[in-house]
Amino acid sequence: MSDPVAKSETVLALPSNMMPSPVTFKGHTCSSLSVTYISRRKLVEVVDGLLGVMTPSSTCTKPYVHSGSDEVAADDTWMAKCPSALASFDQIIANAHGKKIALFLDYDGTLSPIVNDPEKAFMSPEMRTAVKNVTKFCPTAIVSGRSRDKVFEFVNLKELYYAGSHGLDILVSSTASQSKTNDDTEVKLFQPASEFLPMISEVNKSLVEATQSIKGANVENNKFCVSVHYRNVDKKDWKLVAELVDNVLKDFPRLKLTTGRKVLEVRPVIDWDKGKAVEFLLQSLRLDDPESVLPIYIGDDRTDEDAFKVLRERNCGYGILVSQVPKETEAFYSLTSPSEVMEFLNSLVRWKEEESPKVHDQE
Repeated sequence: MSDPVAKSETVLALPSNMMPSPVTFKGHTCSSLSVTYISRRKLVEVVDGLLGVMTPSSTCTKPYVHSGSDEVAADDTWMAKCPSALASFDQIIANAHGKKIALFLDYDGTLSPIVNDPEKAFMSPEMRTAVKNVTKFCPTAIVSGRSRDKVFEFVNLKELYYAGSHGLDILVSSTASQSKTNDDTEVKLFQPASEFLPMISEVNKSLVEATQSIKGANVENNKFCVSVHYRNVDKKDWKLVAELVDNVLKDFPRLKLTTGRKVLEVRPVIDWDKGKAVEFLLQSLRLDDPESVLPIYIGDDRTDEDAFKVLRERNCGYGILVSQVPKETEAFYSLTSPSEVMEFLNSLVRWKEEESPKVHDQE
């Protein structure tokens, strides 16, 4: 499915203070800030379930290990560190008093459940309604590892901003924030890794060929990144998938590997992630004033930690982790499932609806 029809298309420039620092690596120009590689040993350990072996620059979420009588204490520690966003809703909106909320949402595992077939990760009609309603009061963006086209196909709401491929493909439409007719719609694109498109296409083809003999393996081309899903692969073959991916990447030194929930993701080696995407959107939409805007980011994956970290370091806004188990995280609050995410969004809408008459009365 293509993007909403636009009358004009503009390529957004990257603010000077967010430009990656170029260096040379094996004859290739790339960013120096997050250039990291995962050795075959570490890669195999990661897909074998040993989550504590990510590279130092990666922000990972490692489940606490507890059993028996330690379980209650661990859960208490977890809830003290990352309390429920629903139970803490009054505190959140108290800090949002007099401010506009800018909302950022991951897709898989946040708005839709995690499913075995990535092509069937549909959000419920009730969730779509909740997201649509919240956009009436809060500028809202979807920030997903999926391709921008694919996540738009799933969400199918023109009221939102979309950042696909972990923020490497950002769409900003003026109709989302301005009162314009469809004929006046202006679409602005930001794609900091556009030069990598031919390379991504080539590595996608190589990965499809390399994994085609592995039952259950699924390679998804997300335009600016390639996802190798092994959720449906027999566990005894996980290491083989890792080795095959590692072998392919040896021919692509300008691409790096990150991991998600039962997925290996191949991305360009540039200093860009979901956190950078959030910063870019806040600046582009003129929502980066901490005195007047409270950003909230809701996500469930390791890649969302980059956005949580940005909000924590800005000392402005809240990350909300969606997880049923305790995890190390940069988020301030937690929710357990997409159904709780929907409840949180509906609570925001009810609060805004109750607040609106008071604002009009004051005017």
